[in-house]
Amino acid sequence: MLPVEETMEAANGIPAADFGLVRLHLARAVAHVCPRAWWARRDDFVQDCMVRILDLARRSEGKRLSATYLYRVAYSVLIDEIRRRRRRPETPLDPDEVGPATRESDPETAASAKETGRAILDCLSRLGRDRRHAVTLYLQGHSIAEAARILDWTAKRTENLVYRGLSDMRECLSTKGVRP
Repeated sequence: MLPVEETMEAANGIPAADFGLVRLHLARAVAHVCPRAWWARRDDFVQDCMVRILDLARRSEGKRLSATYLYRVAYSVLIDEIRRRRRRPETPLDPDEVGPATRESDPETAASAKETGRAILDCLSRLGRDRRHAVTLYLQGHSIAEAARILDWTAKRTENLVYRGLSDMRECLSTKGVRP
């Protein structure tokens, strides 16, 4: 049971400027809508919700937020995360985490995949710092424009670094006997 003050606050809305209280209510909302498999990332989701609330607070001073609105923000953040994961599934770059392409693959295929992963990481490490950053983002699924924004570079510079880096990667991999 909620204390009377908190119940009244929820009924009247929470001031958007009271970030501690907003965060507490968002943490409850995220815990309510978050799938159990993602519980380890709940704090990240609360942080994403807070970014949205801070943006709202900046745009409209004196706004009060209902518990329903905070729940909807939490739900929206989780839906956005689901969509993002469907668009761009995460793949580990750690060679020990690189597994076989399918569950039914034979040990030879698994070993070959692990060896290819190590070769890619080795070739990446041989690139210059800027090329390595640009190529890594590109290989993780970011577009040239996204990579440019993340790295705070011009799109043209990022594009050149990505394509030159990919060319260097192909050359390095071919010397190691790795073919597409």
